[in-house]
Amino acid sequence: MKGKVYFIGAGPGNPELITVKGKRLLEEADVVVYAGSLINAELLKGVKAHLFDSARMTLEETHSVLSRYVREGKKAVRLHSGDLSFYSAITEQINLLKKDGIEFEVVPGVSSLGAGASALGQELTIPEVSQSVIITRMEGRTPVPPLETIASFAAHRATMVIFLSAAMIEKLAAELLKGGYAGDTPVAVVERASWPDQRIIKGNVNDIAAKVKEAGIRKTALIYVGPALRASDEDLRTASKLYDGNFSHGERE
Repeated sequence: MKGKVYFIGAGPGNPELITVKGKRLLEEADVVVYAGSLINAELLKGVKAHLFDSARMTLEETHSVLSRYVREGKKAVRLHSGDLSFYSAITEQINLLKKDGIEFEVVPGVSSLGAGASALGQELTIPEVSQSVIITRMEGRTPVPPLETIASFAAHRATMVIFLSAAMIEKLAAELLKGGYAGDTPVAVVERASWPDQRIIKGNVNDIAAKVKEAGIRKTALIYVGPALRASDEDLRTASKLYDGNFSHGERE
């Protein structure tokens, strides 16, 4: 029997936000290598597989575990938080599997980006306000390409969702201003989106750094920026054409 590795996005934290497919594969697995405290322990209750916490493991160690079980014809799961399409570090893992000729499959998950927007209770794209969402991060120990600075993206004044940057909130705010956001542009910081201890801090580019520092938020938080966030608190008097009675489309005259 041929084994296989399944990379699964566990969702943002709430155990009900894993996909049906992801949950089924988790229950069928022979071994699960999971991303430490980023994974809600409720997801692992009742799982019969051998469990390995990858928080203190190296890339080579996780690969050794997964490949060993697969060679025995077992079903192996690599369980990551959120979705796997960005900031998941699966590329280097997949490269090792390809090198060893090991079959794999990527199962998408619910991103913390979506969970945070849901916590705010709004869309990130608003007609005539912002029709684009920029997903990025501040440069820290991991560099970013020169053409992808916060300031260069801020020049578009679209909605931005900034990952892995809460500890650098003062520098981030300065870059947002430098790039072109007005000081009163809304900012929302969602810490631990969808977890029971979720927190939301609202402010604007000028004052958000002080509010975040006062709250003691330094990690596991998403930063949302842009004029579209005003929809949480006021009627922006704009609407999609999709359900406009005066607008026809392929399904409605």
